[in-house]
Amino acid sequence: MLTETTVSKLREMRLSVMANALKDQFADPQFQSMAFEDRLGLLVDAEWNARKNNHLNKLIRQATFSDPGACLENVEYLPDRGLKQEELLRFGTCNYIQEHHNIILLGATGSGKTYLACALGMAAARRFYAVKYIRLPDLLVEFQIARGNGTIRKFMAQYRKYALLIIDEWLLYPLKETEARDLLEIVESRYKRNSTIFCSQFDIPGWPEKLSDPLLADAICDRIVHNAYTIVIGGKESMRKRKGLQDI
Repeated sequence: MLTETTVSKLREMRLSVMANALKDQFADPQFQSMAFEDRLGLLVDAEWNARKNNHLNKLIRQATFSDPGACLENVEYLPDRGLKQEELLRFGTCNYIQEHHNIILLGATGSGKTYLACALGMAAARRFYAVKYIRLPDLLVEFQIARGNGTIRKFMAQYRKYALLIIDEWLLYPLKETEARDLLEIVESRYKRNSTIFCSQFDIPGWPEKLSDPLLADAICDRIVHNAYTIVIGGKESMRKRKGLQDI
């Protein structure tokens, strides 16, 4: 009866994993010879691990990765890609996030920019950083909606708080002046406060012509480029082609 009462109280306190572990201990005779401190430690470990796993899964869901299965362990270091394993593993420690630096991923369509960005994002999520992945066209639409319904301050606060923001399809097409101004708002709000990964098909010297106004372009690029590590991804063939169905 005492056991059932304790289990019930644990569940009322939302310690369900600990409650189930306690029941398992009483049902298994091998635990009876263990010291109280050891048994208590196992109960706490079970609850702690479950909560950490739930937190991690929540961070991964909220990150909205385009490839939630991406991870640095599965990055392919083919000779023509020019990727350095030591460099990527160093980024996997997330020191650049602690130091509020950015990463720029450059490469042609199909080079694997998105996968690598998601893999770096997953490494950050595993260290319990708040991460967000979004395509630039979708980000600009969200900006427009937020301005229209009067939630722009809430919107900006949300994007300012992510420890790592991943913006894919960066400057894929020329932007309107209003869109460039919105980008400046995001970049300025995160400058030297949080980290951002930019995925682009275009080399950095070509960015200003995509940003409509020279002054806006200078302001945006200045806040990104001088505080960023740049990774150029090569490849003689698209990774989609390499991973696609092969002729029989």
